[in-house]
Amino acid sequence: METLHPEKKKTVLQLLKCKCPRCRQGNMFEYSNPYNLKKFMKMNDKCAVCGQVFDIEVGFYYGTSYVSYALTVALSVATFVAWWFTIGFNLNDNRIFYWLIANSVFLIALQPVFMRLARTIWLAFFVRYNPLWKQQPAKAPERINAAQMNAW
Repeated sequence: METLHPEKKKTVLQLLKCKCPRCRQGNMFEYSNPYNLKKFMKMNDKCAVCGQVFDIEVGFYYGTSYVSYALTVALSVATFVAWWFTIGFNLNDNRIFYWLIANSVFLIALQPVFMRLARTIWLAFFVRYNPLWKQQPAKAPERINAAQMNAW
């Protein structure tokens, strides 16, 4: 059995790079640039490294909206706290509106990144890291209907 390097394969950083959650090496998306807006959500059918199928069942990625929502709320809270400690808020001026505008621009700019990251995190909830992925083949999805794939 080969030696595992947990610092390389088990890190959350690999998920932030949109790598396969099973082997943490293969790319989930065909194009690495999230700002190529015509192709940024185009996913590979399966991992090129370990063979993990990314579309587990019909409508699987509908749940990513919850993850994306949590990411945007977390970012909004972080920018609110950062704005509060750096610039501050006051009832007598419009600094809250400046924060709302800055936060909205920031969220819109990061939306393609959040959409990809939400898919990666959602898939990682259901497909766990397997340190023995070379010896154990990926499980075949149970509820795939080829006629309904990519119908969302």
